[in-house]
Amino acid sequence: MIKICLAGATGWTGKALATALHASAEFELTSALTRTTGGKDLGEVIADTHWGTPIYSDLNKALTGVDVMIEYTGHASVKANTLAAIAAGVHVVVGSSGMSAADFAEIESAAKAKNVGVIAAGNYALTAALAQAAALMVAKHLPQWEVIDYASKKKPDVPSGTARELAEKLSAVHKPEIGVPVKDIAGPQEARGADIGGTQVHSIRLPSFVVSTEVIFGLPDQRLSIKFDAGSSAEPYVDGTLLAAKAVVSTVGLTRGLENILLG
Repeated sequence: MIKICLAGATGWTGKALATALHASAEFELTSALTRTTGGKDLGEVIADTHWGTPIYSDLNKALTGVDVMIEYTGHASVKANTLAAIAAGVHVVVGSSGMSAADFAEIESAAKAKNVGVIAAGNYALTAALAQAAALMVAKHLPQWEVIDYASKKKPDVPSGTARELAEKLSAVHKPEIGVPVKDIAGPQEARGADIGGTQVHSIRLPSFVVSTEVIFGLPDQRLSIKFDAGSSAEPYVDGTLLAAKAVVSTVGLTRGLENILLG
């Protein structure tokens, strides 16, 4: 069995993952990391029953004796937690958003030095991964696109991890054409969105959205839109995260994007 430390175990996604890990025959939920419930049993905190899974507020203690840390804390702590796990020789599945391309380069270097694997995805929903794979295929054939990132009004990080990862990967295929360079537009430059690796990304934060990411490709007199929409529960992210947790123990270095696990 793969021994798991779940960081952010009492969060929105963490609770759904904890329940699935506890019920799984392939994983042992060895420990949990939270900010406020250290010293308690995870099952008693989220399911009103004893699981025998201790909660720690100290990450180093939580990492003792585990194979994989699944990271779902938040943008403020994800990088530090990931680097700490790597330093301890623990594989990592990163589900939290908020890291830049430079952060991932640092993580990749650290993982290779410690001979461990890290799988990071902006979104672990299977449909989001397949939407990203489709967009990367389309980008090989079309010259121009932009990304729209939709999320709830209280999401603090922009763009979302889903949109950032998509923009960076699209720009790696080739830089999209820009009709009028942003420096030459008439009006506020911010209206053209953020430049993420050469792709313009527009972040919308309004009630009713959870996480939705859309890439729009354009040619004269025709458009193609590829969009992922999430519902109101965390269930879509469970299966993909567990797939990554199984796969990461056989990897070294950084793998970005669940589509690389699904499609090879």
